[in-house]
Amino acid sequence: MGFLSIFGNRKIKEALRQGATIIDTRIAAEFDQGKIRTSINIPLDRIDINLQRIRHMRRPIIICGASELEAEQALSILKSNGINDNIYNGGNWARLLRIIRSL
Repeated sequence: MGFLSIFGNRKIKEALRQGATIIDTRIAAEFDQGKIRTSINIPLDRIDINLQRIRHMRRPIIICGASELEAEQALSILKSNGINDNIYNGGNWARLLRIIRSL
């Protein structure tokens, strides 16, 4: 199952039930080819210039991207800038979409 464990899936599902904001870190062209309907696109290389925007989000945040590694890189940037609470690695966006559909 990789980085995301059964425990991680439970945390993701709970965040989704709480109305989590989903941030997709893929580049715009990839995002436009397929996405989670309610997600917002902030490419990985633009996370740092969107820190204030992300910091002011009031709901849990789930980061997804092309891979678990990409989402983990975004999480690392956020955590190193003090954004630590209620933020989760959703991994690959298509996998996260399957989790959403299973709710």
